[in-house]
Amino acid sequence: MEATAKLRFARGSARKARLVLDQIRYKSVPEAQGILRFSRRRAAGHIGKLLDSAVANALVKEPRLDLNQMFVTEAMADSGPQMKRYRPRAHGRAYMIRKQTCHISLGISKIEE
Repeated sequence: MEATAKLRFARGSARKARLVLDQIRYKSVPEAQGILRFSRRRAAGHIGKLLDSAVANALVKEPRLDLNQMFVTEAMADSGPQMKRYRPRAHGRAYMIRKQTCHISLGISKIEE
């Protein structure tokens, strides 16, 4: 039993999202939800909603699913397109500001022993 969820064009860099994803990879779903709930990083909010979406997708596939046996098996963050904005600087110059986006994918499945 496997379920996935994807979040595309999330504001924030992929590097910062990977720091949060590394904490929950190969953890059980309730443990990962607890880690994300108490994490102070901004990406943890996006990833927490994404984990809830993956759990909901799994429950649609199999309604009588035990979440204590489900584990986060796939957690990836890839960089998305950058939004480019310009800010005025001294002497008539323009300074480019790059606002990062990322694509996050999360997969949960039951690990057989």
